[in-house]
Amino acid sequence: MEQRHLGRTGLRVSRIGLGTLTWGRDTEEHDAADQLKAFWEAGGTLIDTADVYGGGEAEYLLGRLVERLVPRRDLVIATKAGSVPDPDRRVDGSRGHLLAALDASLARLGTDYVDLWQVHAFDPDTPLEETLQALDIAVASGRARYVGVSNFCGWQLAKAATWQLAPGGARARLASTQMEYSLLQRGVEREVLPAARDLGLGLLPSSPLGRGVLTGKYRHATPSGSRGASDRLAPFVEPYLDDSATRIVDAVITAADGLAATPLQVALAWVRDRPGVVAPVVGARNAQQLAAALSVETLSLPDEIRRALDDVSAPVHRYPDQDWSTL
Repeated sequence: MEQRHLGRTGLRVSRIGLGTLTWGRDTEEHDAADQLKAFWEAGGTLIDTADVYGGGEAEYLLGRLVERLVPRRDLVIATKAGSVPDPDRRVDGSRGHLLAALDASLARLGTDYVDLWQVHAFDPDTPLEETLQALDIAVASGRARYVGVSNFCGWQLAKAATWQLAPGGARARLASTQMEYSLLQRGVEREVLPAARDLGLGLLPSSPLGRGVLTGKYRHATPSGSRGASDRLAPFVEPYLDDSATRIVDAVITAADGLAATPLQVALAWVRDRPGVVAPVVGARNAQQLAAALSVETLSLPDEIRRALDDVSAPVHRYPDQDWSTL
């Protein structure tokens, strides 16, 4: 699998990442083991997790599997901290919480360091410089090799990245930002992606298949066993089942038919090759689903198909997102 630099750093990662959102909860150990081994054998290196996935079980499961299945040195393990299961405070970006969460993640993962440590979301109740200091300490102490953020809007990302680049301090440069990005969700193109490209951060798209909708499996009905059929995850899928999404999915299916490919391959190739994107993070229920995603490695979309998909999914960008001189 092709390797790409993560932003303006020396860290290289596979251009497809493996997500573990459902590990330890919906994905059992034998399925997770099959996924990890298949991913590694295909040349994949980037494994994305978080301290809250499965209440910590995803990290614990990954740590057990790495120990016996895949050499630690062959993987780029990325995890996140900051999300908390508190209805009154969903995010805790305080230095104390983040560093304690990192130590707990390392213990569950069974490793002395993570390759990429990310702040899971912006905390409006903690000074940003305090949150960022936790990243500096993590790198300085060797517990994290690189750091990034997740779910920061444009001004939050620009402020954080600029602060870390300011002279006069031993600050760890931000390597990446992780955001939802797909043909069904192109909101990052307004401000986040331009900021990331300008400041040298690589984008790691989450939900690159539009929460599964872009595979076409919800086109006529909701398959049993899918996220859309789950009481817990159905609200996650439902926003992408409207008429606008249907038009985009139809275009993806048409493109796939013309290329003798699958809708999954077309949708994933589109986001993988967008400017500024480093590695879409895909989650799979089993190794068969993962193999379908990994098969995209051989596909590059022709320019005319890429432009057609751009057009059918184009978001409305008006002032001040566009160059004022074109308005």
